[in-house]
Amino acid sequence: YYSLTLFPFLNFAHLSLNKYSHYYVYNLQMFRYLKTHYNLHSSPAGIRKKNANSVAAKLREMQSYFGLEVTGILDEETYELMQQPRCGVPDVGEYNFFPRKLKWSKNNLTYRIVNYTRDLTRAEVDRAFKKAFKVWSQVTPLNFTRIRSGTADIMISFGTKEHGDFYPFDGPSGLLAHAFPPGPNYGGDAHFDDDETWSTDSRGYNLFLVAAHEFGHSLGLEHSRDPGALMFPIYTYTGNTGFLLPDDDVQGIQALYGLSSFYPNPKHPKTPEKCDDNLSLDAITELRGEMVIFKDKFFWRLHPQMVEAELVLIKSFWPELPNKIDAAYENPMKDHVFIFRGKKFWALNAYDIVEGYPKKIYELGFPREMKTIDGAVHIKDTGKTLFFTGDKYWRYENQVMEKGYPRLIEEEFPGIGNRVDAVYQKNGIFSLSLLSLELVQIQNFQIVRVLKTNSIFLC
Repeated sequence: YYSLTLFPFLNFAHLSLNKYSHYYVYNLQMFRYLKTHYNLHSSPAGIRKKNANSVAAKLREMQSYFGLEVTGILDEETYELMQQPRCGVPDVGEYNFFPRKLKWSKNNLTYRIVNYTRDLTRAEVDRAFKKAFKVWSQVTPLNFTRIRSGTADIMISFGTKEHGDFYPFDGPSGLLAHAFPPGPNYGGDAHFDDDETWSTDSRGYNLFLVAAHEFGHSLGLEHSRDPGALMFPIYTYTGNTGFLLPDDDVQGIQALYGLSSFYPNPKHPKTPEKCDDNLSLDAITELRGEMVIFKDKFFWRLHPQMVEAELVLIKSFWPELPNKIDAAYENPMKDHVFIFRGKKFWALNAYDIVEGYPKKIYELGFPREMKTIDGAVHIKDTGKTLFFTGDKYWRYENQVMEKGYPRLIEEEFPGIGNRVDAVYQKNGIFSLSLLSLELVQIQNFQIVRVLKTNSIFLC
């Protein structure tokens, strides 16, 4: 079966634990996670001796799957990922209960909503499920018809604890839902834990997004390694208005059922690849020593101690931020990162949005008619901040826009053209990402190097 799982954070400040108890809790959660998602087989007698190496191997397998540094050691980054809400089906290896490549042998499927949650009105639940099925029917020949009695191909229900399928839920903040792949009896059925808080927005768990993921399993899809895919194991609220199925999921479901003959086939969002020769960037900033590079609804994290850049969804860290941003910069003296999108901007303190934000960009001294900021960079040595918009740039200091600005970009940075996508400064060198897919490095107002944009990832 397939299920969405959340292992809750432990608040050690309220627990009387010595260091050995800490290790016990960490290891208990690690064993549970690896057993559930990576097919770790262990017994009390084997944990100390025989299975020690297999635990390390499963940790390496998990770290490799999520693009973490592969150490086989339960480090902080690995442990933090284990806490995130996710689907409980194994990420790699054969499933214990069902063979792979299962699909329905027909295109006309029925579904029935057996009961309802008290968190939402019946109409809200009906709309969420209907919308979740439409995600898949839009790109395939599949048709979904609701029936109100009898046995449907996909039976949908809410339940708590042991609810009749021998895979019990475990109360709040545990298993969110599970679904069975196509087949007889339980095949295709989807169950949702009614001990969770279900919503139509970002509160609790969004029923539409969880249902769309589970129905993917009901149709025969497995998990994806693509962090932008709906079928990625980790739950993240990405917004449910204007939802468009990512390209990775489209490729997967069409491999099973073929293409829709009616859908106009719009351009489905693809997850960016860091070494793409045509890579362009939205914004670049530092955040407490890490470099954060934004592209579409994602950002890469580049830490000096990390071998590979980690790609994650913006909303997995900051659910309140928009899915795409225009500019960003860090002011280390304030310990704030400022994020710009359209006429609004936000201040972040690590992973918290500072109270009182978002604000309007005209509050910084820009004209009220200005619509967007293309790029921004804070110069640590001088305390000044440069803002790029169109073919002009502004200079800001001590919360005041300096007189004599804006100026033409060509005046200060000759030879780079008249449009900047993203900009950052390090060791006295400005690096400007341009629409021409070039990364231009400038020192003392002279171009010292012109590289491809993807060179920022050492491609």
